[in-house]
Amino acid sequence: MPIDCTKFVILDRDGVINHDSVDYIKTAEEWIPVDGSLQAIAELSGADFTVVVATNQSGIGRGLLDEQDLVRIHQKMLSLVQEHGGFIKRIFHCPHLPGDGCECRKPRVGLLKQIEAEFGCHVRNAPLVGDSLKDMQAAKAMGCLPILVRTGKGNDTLRESSSTDMQGVTVVNTLAEAAAMIIERDRA
Repeated sequence: MPIDCTKFVILDRDGVINHDSVDYIKTAEEWIPVDGSLQAIAELSGADFTVVVATNQSGIGRGLLDEQDLVRIHQKMLSLVQEHGGFIKRIFHCPHLPGDGCECRKPRVGLLKQIEAEFGCHVRNAPLVGDSLKDMQAAKAMGCLPILVRTGKGNDTLRESSSTDMQGVTVVNTLAEAAAMIIERDRA
């Protein structure tokens, strides 16, 4: 079935779908969903949105976990999302350190360009839900609709960001609230 490019939702992972940790999420056991996030993804799926994840995972570059650990974490996430009736179409990740100069680490837009290449459509106007300024900067750079959740680093991002940084950003409490807003906007 072809992808409806007008119904894409891009989610950051840590702090949005699951609780974040200053020590990084290194194992499937450490991956704990934020209340309501799995159901939110199910609701987006049920409203025919294609849900993808774009996540910085510098823990790999730091040697705290390897690609197989990340696969196990993502298998747990995908399984729990499916148990709630949802579906994540694909997960895109950047394994690099902040100083590596890669194009895929948000706020750079390489992950979003990978999404466009994979699905053959533009992410312009697609909601991008994140909890950091980097997420919002990447969203704006690609013409996505930036939505900041207060979970994870969201409240810190609001405190530490300028009004210019937050211009055009919609702020919600949780992914569940973001999903409800996205679905409502689509039905309008």
